[in-house]
Amino acid sequence: MKNILITGGGGYIGTNLTQKLLEKNYNVTVIDTFWFGNYLKKTKHLKIIKKDIRNISRKDLKNIDCVLHLASIANDPAAELNAKLTWDVNVLATYKLITFAVDQKVKKFIFASSGSVYGIKKEKKVTENLSLEPISEYNKSKMIGERVLLSYKKKIDITILRPATVCGYSPAMRLDVAINALTFGALQKNLITIFGGNQIRPNLTMHDMVNSYCFFLKRKTQKNRKLEDIIFNLGFENLSIINMAERIKKTLKLKSKILIKPSNDPRSYRQNSDRILKKGFKPKKNIADAIFEIKNKFDEKKIKKEIKYFRVNTLKIIKAK
Repeated sequence: MKNILITGGGGYIGTNLTQKLLEKNYNVTVIDTFWFGNYLKKTKHLKIIKKDIRNISRKDLKNIDCVLHLASIANDPAAELNAKLTWDVNVLATYKLITFAVDQKVKKFIFASSGSVYGIKKEKKVTENLSLEPISEYNKSKMIGERVLLSYKKKIDITILRPATVCGYSPAMRLDVAINALTFGALQKNLITIFGGNQIRPNLTMHDMVNSYCFFLKRKTQKNRKLEDIIFNLGFENLSIINMAERIKKTLKLKSKILIKPSNDPRSYRQNSDRILKKGFKPKKNIADAIFEIKNKFDEKKIKKEIKYFRVNTLKIIKAK
């Protein structure tokens, strides 16, 4: 497993993942539009293809051992902005990609789905066996993307990850996800603005997100796995939004004001990740680590308020062109 293709390899997670795999001496090909900037450093083991995933071709997968499919229109507001684009990128391009992967005899295909496919759940343990009840275009497109891939499980080794909301630093930073946004508000304005507050969200550090891909890259290749060996939750600290705000204040020892505003977002769910833990994956970082990481980069002036760090704002500009 030497030659890796990462779709969305220039994104928030993809940038860090690309760097990690290069450090591990993989040959990495990245396909990305780089709508949010390109922070990848050129090396002889990195091939960059600036291309919309919708325009991928068979030759892009030639000699590839494993596809890490991260490219998508991510998060609910961005997905709602242009539903057709969301379905074209998140579903149709996924179908095209897996078809080419099978045709080119790629050994493994690892898909970045989302923990949000569960929708609203009251159960304290949201396991992979519960029904999917997505309520947004983003959630629905991820669910259908999963189903497309599962139809190919007899032909290629498939892994589907359902990560929680990722937090922590990346050169391709996002300030529109929970912990990142709340921490940035506390540092910049000494104000933490939350919407609602009682909604429960699982969390996942950037460090553990990246390491999970490395973990499954090393797994022995096998076609036609059972579902319990394909689909994995990946979220560990289940906290309400208000508890996240309090955790940030306590971690950074700040006296930031918490401003609570009404919310029309009913999504609330926990994640149980016992399945991946039983496979031997061990998370190494927690929310506090991510908060300190963001603070350090903020102090170094590597994080500031820029449009590109807010995905929906950037997509609005692209749409307007």
